[in-house]
Amino acid sequence: MNEELKNIKENVEFAGFPKMARLSRECIITEKIDGTNAQVFISDNGDLFAGSRNRWITPESDNYGFARWVQDNREELLKLGSGRHFGEWWGNGVQRGYRVSEKRFSLFNVNRWGTEENFPLCCHLVPVLYRGIFTTEACEQAINWLRENGSAASPGFYNPEGIVCFHVAGNIGFKKTLEKDESPKTLAR
Repeated sequence: MNEELKNIKENVEFAGFPKMARLSRECIITEKIDGTNAQVFISDNGDLFAGSRNRWITPESDNYGFARWVQDNREELLKLGSGRHFGEWWGNGVQRGYRVSEKRFSLFNVNRWGTEENFPLCCHLVPVLYRGIFTTEACEQAINWLRENGSAASPGFYNPEGIVCFHVAGNIGFKKTLEKDESPKTLAR
């Protein structure tokens, strides 16, 4: 082994190129609800924490009342089991409001909770608009369905935000909004 190669091996960790998922695989298209990102974290020993997109929150330093709601619904939320449970906190007083009188927590992981019998009564799921092989046509059809029918999360509300297309094999989601999709969120405001 020459000295240069030996020096590289000692100083630079090798990283291989990651495997790529095939595009024509299952995707799940859900309604993108305009609220605020939230998470419930449950430790293996049953500690329960509330979080926003960027920080842990408490009832004293809250995000639209989510931490207080988590505290008030502790026993029911423990049914989620240990781990991180991400969702959208939305409804009355949060972003678009969706013409509902209360706030709701809708979980993103519809694969996990779609058929779960022990689902917490205080939670919802983001509505599934399509499940099948990924195509851009499926995304456009879901967007058009929302344009024509309004929100699936809140029937009768005709200003939904858009969709999230979760590519199962790639384990990645993409969003598409009904309005100003071509603009970054900071410019769309």
